[in-house]
Amino acid sequence: MARWIARAALIALALVLAALLRPLAPAGGPWAEIPRNVMLGALVVLLALGLELAMRAVSPWAAAGAAAGAALGGWAAASWARVLPREVPAIVPFVSLVAVYAFAIAGARLGRSLARSAFPSPHATGSSSPATRYTIVDTSVIIDGRIADVCATGFLDGTFVVPSFVLRELQHVADSSDPLRRARGRRGLETLEKLKKSPALEVLFPEEEIPEIREVDLKLIEMARRMGGKLLTNDYNLNKVASIRGVEVRNLNDLAHALRPVVLPGETLLVAILREGKEPHQGVAYLDDGTMVVVEQARSEIGRTVEVVVTSVLQTAAGKMFFGRLAGE
Repeated sequence: MARWIARAALIALALVLAALLRPLAPAGGPWAEIPRNVMLGALVVLLALGLELAMRAVSPWAAAGAAAGAALGGWAAASWARVLPREVPAIVPFVSLVAVYAFAIAGARLGRSLARSAFPSPHATGSSSPATRYTIVDTSVIIDGRIADVCATGFLDGTFVVPSFVLRELQHVADSSDPLRRARGRRGLETLEKLKKSPALEVLFPEEEIPEIREVDLKLIEMARRMGGKLLTNDYNLNKVASIRGVEVRNLNDLAHALRPVVLPGETLLVAILREGKEPHQGVAYLDDGTMVVVEQARSEIGRTVEVVVTSVLQTAAGKMFFGRLAGE
């Protein structure tokens, strides 16, 4: 709110100064020149505000490169103006504008390229190789907790990045008045402690906030894009949005589904019948990875561990589901 008040005050001040100073009016010019000067003041302040918003959306290195390129373009335009024909009055400002714009764009790209090659990550707090691959971690993966066990096995290594806004979101969950949310948040903090102690990982906590973006999911996507890293998440929607925007995503749920056991019809399983199924006389059991097993004529076996012969396998959007019958029937 304060920022918009300051901008409104700047616009009003620029209009008043333009009306009083009348830069377009000749010395002692009439008051009829005020509308033209007010329009000039409005144009200048709008250009300044547009430049402010543009500078907030780019990295400091790109902004510095654009400023240096614009200065070089202005110098080149001033040099060319001496040899340009004077018969066409508009050619000098046109060439100057094109030169400044072209040099500014080239400078911004050069500054971004130099920053990526010389400083592979402005967020890193320790020494790292320019070839380091960063993995930006989402809140859902930290709260889930399985990532610590996966990293402990050595299947995932490298440099994990936990942004400050993810830490803040995690702390907000841990401080919740809801006991369930509070427990999930504290589990997430314990997961972070395990990740920091893992010898195969380097965990970074950058302070960059990306203030021009409000949503946490979009902040994560932008940080992954800037660092050239991958996004690690369990969030289905974030997975899809990041893929659409060209950011590489690792989904821990996809890994869990890929590691589920392959069971063919005719094979036997040893399972504990936990509850009744939807159909009469059905019993329901679960494998260690959570896969549901529906057993015919097993309602009377609830609470017992039985041997089941798999009769069919159903693939659903949530994963696989096994159907079977009691062995010996």
